[in-house]
Amino acid sequence: MADHLDLGVKGEKLAQNHLRAQQYEVLEINWRFQKAEIDIIAYDGEVLAFVEVKTRTTDKWGKPEESISPKKQALIADAASQYMELIKHEWEVRFDVISIIIPKYGPHRLHHHKDAFFPGW
Repeated sequence: MADHLDLGVKGEKLAQNHLRAQQYEVLEINWRFQKAEIDIIAYDGEVLAFVEVKTRTTDKWGKPEESISPKKQALIADAASQYMELIKHEWEVRFDVISIIIPKYGPHRLHHHKDAFFPGW
């Protein structure tokens, strides 16, 4: 597996562990709809959180969360809409980003950005 794919898998595992430690109920991992993939879908209490995970080895060229384009946000929102219809969820939703830096040496840094973006529904 390519190094960047290994890094992504490590980041997603760290994000899942973080959410579970915060008492989130993880429902789905890497849920796909058409061209979109939602990294993690989880309940935070009664709020359904759609979580995008971005992992890098450095923030030298920008923070990981800054790489989520408006197009990517729209794809995530479309997939989220389909998921909500599928499970008949009619309550509050949130779009979060978990940004992780895993340097070659030293501990990782994880930031959980709640309500990181708002789709134009």
